[in-house]
Amino acid sequence: MRAVICTGYGPPEVLQIKEVPKPIPKEDELLINIRATAINSGDVRIRGLKGNRFLRLIIRLIFGFTKPRRPILGTVFSGVVAQVGNKVSKFNVGDEVFGMAGMKFGTYAEYLVMNQNGKVILMPENASFEEAAAIPFGGQTAIYFLKKAGIAKKLNPEILIIGATGSVGTAAIQIAKHYKADITVVCSSKGTDLVKSLGVSKVILYDKEDFTEHTSKFDIVFDAVGKTSKKQCKKLLKKDGVYSTVGGMDVASETIPQLELLKELFEKGAYDATIDKVYPMDKVVDAHRYVDTERKKGNVVLKISD
Repeated sequence: MRAVICTGYGPPEVLQIKEVPKPIPKEDELLINIRATAINSGDVRIRGLKGNRFLRLIIRLIFGFTKPRRPILGTVFSGVVAQVGNKVSKFNVGDEVFGMAGMKFGTYAEYLVMNQNGKVILMPENASFEEAAAIPFGGQTAIYFLKKAGIAKKLNPEILIIGATGSVGTAAIQIAKHYKADITVVCSSKGTDLVKSLGVSKVILYDKEDFTEHTSKFDIVFDAVGKTSKKQCKKLLKKDGVYSTVGGMDVASETIPQLELLKELFEKGAYDATIDKVYPMDKVVDAHRYVDTERKKGNVVLKISD
């Protein structure tokens, strides 16, 4: 099978398409023919060994010192079940599925094996493969951090979402709407049309004003890109307000209930995959270059096969 191999830490050019053996499913595993994956911030951070000296050391210790020990990157996927082990009872050959491979990676490839009890469920009935691949990363991250901040325990909470046009930010808007939050977002002037298309009318433009000096107070301030600190945002919090960021050491959990909620919302028309660009597998270097610019709006999808 064809797969994108990360040959070392560095610029997008370290990614090379190579022929590798197709994985063989065990008795409790599915072999999934991947149709699409998405390129998220975690992928480019690991590939590029991005971050401060401490974070780069952590990446090397966890993922491999000179290069990723799991060279096929990618955490999210959509595809079709091509084969099942003889003890698989939850899925059948031909099922269209989506989910997350997590820290095992491996979704930048034509095939992936997943345990039937892993983070994989049937795709939304109304989703394309590209849309299904774009749903999990931002969606599950937003659910994790917003629920941890207590959004489900507050009645019509006032929330500020910083970095509202990325994959996590656009998802956070939609998850916050699900919890009937009063939403204000921070984005650039170029992101105005996107956030308004997601139903947000209260917009603070960071290229026009210092949003940390805004006079409004919020129950939750969520930094969806990890570029602020609690100290910087202190003035924006109510007395019992909660600051949350993707930029700390906390890593979002991945659960089946999160996937099921995202599927339900998508099927109801209450969640949009928010895709910026779709690249074919052969253009994976270009796709990573684009994500590296930090200008993407929503999700960048890599189409693996038809």
